[in-house]
Amino acid sequence: MRVFVTGASGHIGSALTRELLDHGHQVTGLARSDASAAALQQAGAGVHRGDLDDLDGLGEAAGAADGVVHLAFKHEAMMAGDFMSAVAADQRAVEALTSALKGSGKPFVGTGGTLMLAMGGISGRAGTEQDVIPAGPRVDAENAVIALAADGVRSSWVRLPPVVHSPLDHHGFLHILVAIARSTGVAAYVGDGANRWPAVDTRDAATLYRLALESAPAGSRLHGVADEGVPFRDIAEVIGRRLNLPVKSVDPAEAAQHFQMLGGFAGLDNLTSSALTRQLLGWQPSHPGLLDDLEQGHYFDGVTG
Repeated sequence: MRVFVTGASGHIGSALTRELLDHGHQVTGLARSDASAAALQQAGAGVHRGDLDDLDGLGEAAGAADGVVHLAFKHEAMMAGDFMSAVAADQRAVEALTSALKGSGKPFVGTGGTLMLAMGGISGRAGTEQDVIPAGPRVDAENAVIALAADGVRSSWVRLPPVVHSPLDHHGFLHILVAIARSTGVAAYVGDGANRWPAVDTRDAATLYRLALESAPAGSRLHGVADEGVPFRDIAEVIGRRLNLPVKSVDPAEAAQHFQMLGGFAGLDNLTSSALTRQLLGWQPSHPGLLDDLEQGHYFDGVTG
């Protein structure tokens, strides 16, 4: 299959590119810089120069492919506090990519997050693939992609957990938590820290995207979750021990200040099941879980308390 991948040189995208190539697919990746283009070429993939604002180019690349995986997101804007502009750009990109696929029967795999379930009111139980949030940031794109099943697109949507971890992760939420602990002198959790975050290894996530591209039925919501819910307090305790820092509770009213851009998420309980995804696609995560990966030390290389 000739696959067009946005975000192909990024954290998950680089693992997916290798996964697809190793399973006999041809990959063309979106590259907005010379460095990204060089990384794709070195991996053995083709290059489509452009970015998420080049809507005509996205449509052309999608139309020329046998399938599309959309991973790219304006993370720089999000990290700078302009989440809504990143969401709007993503919505436009999804529309451009999928418009080129209508009526073709080709697969399109989009990307969202399990945190949207917690923010949408799912609590007290594990969120499942059958849970649907009517509207909201990033959810609007999800619902639009799922609806494409009626327009001749074999569409699916992968909800990723807030923590996608591995030695390939260089900028994710775990790095932010470690940096916050280092700068504040404490490894913190909110309240009693019993709220749970799901997680998955980067390489297991890449396998799921490949399986979705190859065989997910049209209109599938999928959960890229290996650890269904790790207590946030347990994450803080590993960070504190590895950095030789005290571990303490932060009052919910202080969470926004302490956790900075993660302040709105750090206290959320996001227990999430992937049972239906595993049954549907035969996906079996095989890499280390979140706490085991933290214990391997690569998140703390060069960092001292």
